[in-house]
Amino acid sequence: QLDAAERGACLHAAANALQANAAELAALNARETGRPEDQALEGVLAGASTLRQYAELGPVHRGHSLRGGHLAADYTVAEPRGVAALLTPWNDPVAVAAGLIGAALATGNTVLHKPSERCPQLGIRLGAILAAVLPQDVFITLTGGPAVGEALTGLSGIDVYAHVGSSATGARIAQAAAAKGAHVVRENGGNDPLLIDEGVDPAWAAEQAAIGAFANSGQICTSVERIYVHRAVSGAFCEALADQARQRNTGRLLGPLVDDRLRQEVHRQVGEALAGGAVAAEGGFLPEGPGSYYPATVLLGCTESMAIMQEETFGPVAPVRVVDSFEEGLALAAAGRYGLAATVLTPDMEHAHRAVAALDVGTVKINAVFGGAPGGSAQPRRDSGHGFGYGPELLDEFVQVKVVHISLPGGVVR
Repeated sequence: QLDAAERGACLHAAANALQANAAELAALNARETGRPEDQALEGVLAGASTLRQYAELGPVHRGHSLRGGHLAADYTVAEPRGVAALLTPWNDPVAVAAGLIGAALATGNTVLHKPSERCPQLGIRLGAILAAVLPQDVFITLTGGPAVGEALTGLSGIDVYAHVGSSATGARIAQAAAAKGAHVVRENGGNDPLLIDEGVDPAWAAEQAAIGAFANSGQICTSVERIYVHRAVSGAFCEALADQARQRNTGRLLGPLVDDRLRQEVHRQVGEALAGGAVAAEGGFLPEGPGSYYPATVLLGCTESMAIMQEETFGPVAPVRVVDSFEEGLALAAAGRYGLAATVLTPDMEHAHRAVAALDVGTVKINAVFGGAPGGSAQPRRDSGHGFGYGPELLDEFVQVKVVHISLPGGVVR
């Protein structure tokens, strides 16, 4: 029931609290997920920045005036959907959660937040920090594993679900929500391609590929998952990419994967690719000893029949296929069941525009694997999800629109 400006003030207070406790949250993230603490701190601070963004966007979120009769007024009012259930992941747990929490609260919803069971202490502490500066009971944290998520999807009274995680889980949430008429926003798995055209600097392209495939040990929704490189630059590119991976492995620059269960799945896909004829130019082995570290891996000679080219890997693996033309690479990049993002490295603007038209994904990145405007929004497609997951448009996902028509009363004597 707070005014939009008052809700904005609450979110500013939440951002301040998050920033004040950033070091503690980053340490918990590092301890529970293995993410290097400096990177974890960047994620917490990004979460605080996102809360500030929605604190400012919420009060200026507005409807539309509609042209009706000369002596009538028509306009729309955005109203909160009600109760929002937010299910968030472990790979960037504070930043992702802050975006959904900020948008939901800015538009007047109350929130049930279920953080990932892979970082429960972080989720509990994040919830306590935020709840301390928000009105009582508008933000509640629920911890636990899949059973808690299933209970949430079966609960009556939930008006909107927002989920960031696997496609399989997202599909189950969407099915359960549809039966109850609840709105669903989901950003799910991806198998993002990187297409490298002829004429690019192969060393620069290798740097871009390495950043895309190895950042956060490959545990990013929009990581580079499969690479198509033009034959004209393939030799120098593959050599440079293997060197990029080798530098990361020699310097032990990558953090571990979140747990051994994920490491075993990553290595299963790598092992199947090697058995199917791929060659490891670097990495590709299961390290000895305890822990869940997996080396930066470059696989050459990959084919579309391999799972590593078809499914999300979520590890530091760069599978490469050489193509004979831009057209061949674009057709392969556009194939598959996912539709999250894609990257094209090209000096040819015609090729860039053709890629934008052909790639059925929410985000197309030209000549940079990461980056973009801070308010940029995207709609994942197909098995990668549905709805805006961030940016100003996320506010629209948490409201329903009412149209108001006002006319002069009939029979009025003047």
